[in-house]
Formats: sequence, structure tokens, C-alpha cells
Amino acid sequence: MATLTIRNLDEKTLERLKQRAAANHRSLEAEVRALLENIASRSTREASVQRARAIRSMTPPGPPIDSTRIIREWRDREGA
Repeated sequence: MATLTIRNLDEKTLERLKQRAAANHRSLEAEVRALLENIASRSTREASVQRARAIRSMTPPGPPIDSTRIIREWRDREGA
């Protein structure tokens, strides 16, 4: 395991971290470790852009679908 030292941390930031740690029933060190692990495990911007492009490619071409119109048509057919 590696060790990380953070210098010149703003007192307000430190206090907020202490409050988060207490709220999560963790030590300050455990809270900061959890935050760093969470951030480090997130997708990169490039991966997020690629995922968004893949989702967009699944959308059929043409004008956007008016969901209000579809719901109204469904209600009219069902007699709701």
C-alpha cells in the first residue's frame, strides 16, 4: 500500500471532510480513502463520450418522438 501526504489543505475543506467521516461512521483517513477510491474508479471522460455516442447510435434517425402524442393515442385506444 502506498502513502499519500496532502499539504496546505484548507481548514474549511478539512472540517467538511471530518463531518463527512463522522456522518459515515468512518475515520477521517477512511473517509478520504473511500472518496479517492470512488473518484479513481470512475470512467474517464473519453470512455463516457464513447458510451454516449454508442447510446446515441441506437436512437433512430429523424425528428424526436413526441411521447405526449403517443400516450394520448394509447389512452384513446384503451378508452382511458
